[in-house]
Amino acid sequence: MSSDATPNEAPTADVLATLPFGKRVQRARERTGRTRAYVADVMGHSVEWVKAIETGRIGMPALPKLLRLAQVLGVEDITELTGDDRIAAASYTKHEHQALPVVKAALTRYQIAPVDAPPEPVAVLAARLRSAWRLWHGAGQNRSQIVALLPALLADCQHAARTLEGVDRRRALVALAETYHLAQLFLAFQPVPSLVTLTGDRAMTAAQEADSPRAIATAVWYLGHIHRDSGDAVEGRVEAAEQAVSLLPSDDDPGHVARRGLLYLAVALSYAKTGQAGDAKRYWDKADKAAKQLGPDYTHPWLIFGQGIVQGYAITMHNLLVQPVAALEAASTLDLASIPSATRRSYHLIETARSHSLLGEGAAALGYLTKAFKESPETVQYNLHTRAVLPGLAKTGPRMIREDAAALARELSIPV
Repeated sequence: MSSDATPNEAPTADVLATLPFGKRVQRARERTGRTRAYVADVMGHSVEWVKAIETGRIGMPALPKLLRLAQVLGVEDITELTGDDRIAAASYTKHEHQALPVVKAALTRYQIAPVDAPPEPVAVLAARLRSAWRLWHGAGQNRSQIVALLPALLADCQHAARTLEGVDRRRALVALAETYHLAQLFLAFQPVPSLVTLTGDRAMTAAQEADSPRAIATAVWYLGHIHRDSGDAVEGRVEAAEQAVSLLPSDDDPGHVARRGLLYLAVALSYAKTGQAGDAKRYWDKADKAAKQLGPDYTHPWLIFGQGIVQGYAITMHNLLVQPVAALEAASTLDLASIPSATRRSYHLIETARSHSLLGEGAAALGYLTKAFKESPETVQYNLHTRAVLPGLAKTGPRMIREDAAALARELSIPV
């Protein structure tokens, strides 16, 4: 009996045992009469994403998404999708930083009693923030470096926002919002989604209390990552971005132009995730126009918006649309040296590796992950694509790269 038996046929045990994950998903979907469009809509992805899952171009998703997919397909026993094979922990487990409890305590500690000490001048808080951003974007272990600064910076910004008045209070609130952005970046890809959401919400609250269009626009950019990852409706994300753009003065101030460009990028990525290629490209073009308006030598000092970032996010946009060839075309024109951030350079290299993975090019994928590791080790260590793909390359990838893949996995504490 062929493994391509119709959905209504009862497959034999032998056939079921040999079916790959994608074929199991397809059988479950067809058996219940669900269309790819329906599954894509409920999952918050594109039809092309569902097709790529079923054809094996995309592997088994992380456990939370796998469980959601089973629910959408009406599958009660998840082994109907996974088979008897064990699900590698690395494919769905987010890595926890050893200092996570310190940051969690800082975020959940409330200073109720008055503090007698006067608040730090806002200029001093701003200088400390600049130092923290330089550490985040610099070479080395970015999370481990900023965690030493975050708790005290958060407490001092909170104290200043509570005790200062007038213009100084609004500036302290802007600094507080930025500090929450740093905390969100530290928490990203760790098993604390509630804390990630908390940082996004608190940053937006601080930005609105500051009545700062720049701070609000930045908060929308960072909230966009949270809502896009959680699969929230794209319409809400687009509306928030457009409202934030409307708040920014329509002048040529680089800070305003950079934030408009970031918000356009946020919309482009949101549309790409749901498979709306035309809208995604339209907003990417707007972001590209903003970057070109700023000139080839401009990059925002901590948002890192500039021409290089826009080109880098073109790779991600095409990956979300499951267009790996187009993604690699974008990667071929990216000048990494134009991006003054090791974490961002590493991210775009990981996205290039992801494009090669979609094409089944394991050796190339490993090569780019290795480059990404050299740029920013912790960016690679916490990235979910890295944690999902390395075990497979170490076990079933091309023979010539298995040893190197296993070595990189060990370096990143990823079980294989």
